[in-house]
Amino acid sequence: MAASPGALRRAGNEEFRRGQYGPAAELYSRALAQLEAAGDATAEERSVLLANRAACYLKDGSCSLCVADCTSALELVPFGIKPLLRRAAAYEALERYSLAYVDYKTVLQVDCSVQAAHDGVNRMTKALLEKDGVNWRQKLPPIPRVPVSAQTRWSIPSAQAPGASTPPATAPQGERDQTAAGMERARMLKEEGNELVKKGNHRKAVEKYSESLKLNKECATYTNRALCYLTLKQYKEAAQDCTEALKLDPKNVKALYRRAQALKELKDYKSSIADIKSLLKTEPKNTAALRLLQELNRA
Repeated sequence: MAASPGALRRAGNEEFRRGQYGPAAELYSRALAQLEAAGDATAEERSVLLANRAACYLKDGSCSLCVADCTSALELVPFGIKPLLRRAAAYEALERYSLAYVDYKTVLQVDCSVQAAHDGVNRMTKALLEKDGVNWRQKLPPIPRVPVSAQTRWSIPSAQAPGASTPPATAPQGERDQTAAGMERARMLKEEGNELVKKGNHRKAVEKYSESLKLNKECATYTNRALCYLTLKQYKEAAQDCTEALKLDPKNVKALYRRAQALKELKDYKSSIADIKSLLKTEPKNTAALRLLQELNRA
C-alpha cells in the first residue's frame, strides 16, 4: 500500500533532521504529487510541503528552486513567515539584496519579534548602501502592506519542522474591522506628523505621533517622535522613546543614534558611547555615528 501524503511528509521531516536534504525533497515532491492527483488538498497542506521542499533546496544551495517553491507557497497562503524567510535567504545568497530586504521587512510586519528578520534587514541595509549609495531606498521594489488579520504572531510548533506554518488565529470579524480601522488611523496620524516635521512644526508633530502611538505602537513612530523631542530639547523624553523603539527592534539604527544624542545632552556619556558602539556593529561606516563617538570621547 502506497504511503499517504502525511506519512511522506513525516518521513521527509525525518530525513531533513538527519541532514539528508535530497531524499527529503524527493519525499515532499511525492507527497505534493499525491495531493495534486487526489485534487482535494487544502492550500495550507500544499503550502507547507512547498515550504519544506524549499528548505531542502536552500540547504543544498539550489537557491533559484528555493525561490520558486517559496513563491508558490506564498501564493497559496500569503505572508507565511517561513517561506518569506527562506526566500529572503535565497535572494541574499543570489545577491538580489533589494528583494531580500523586502521579504525581511514583510516578515517584520507579520511579527516584529523575529530576530532573523531584524538581522536580515540590517545586513541588507549595509549591502544596499555599499551597492547603491545613500539613495538605495529609492531603488527598492514596493514593500507589500500586510493586512491586519495577518499581523499576529504565528504559532510554529517545533514538532512540525522543518516547514509547517500554522496560520494565525483570527479575531471575530467586527473586532478585526475595528482593529484595521485603528491601524489605518494610526498610519494617517503618523504621516500627518511627518508632514509637520518637514514644515518645522515639531511640537504639533509630537501631538500627532502621540495620537498614533495610542492606536499602534510602531518603532518608526517612536523614533520620529524622539527626533522631535531632540529638536525641542526634551532629552529625557527622546531617550525614553528610543528605548521603547529598541524594545520593538533591538538593533534599530535611528533609535540607537537618537538615544545616544539624548544621553550625550543629559551628560550620560558612558551610556551614549555604549549605544554608538552597538550601532557601529551594524553599520561600521556610519559617518554621523563615528563623528558623535569622536565628540563623546572628547567630552
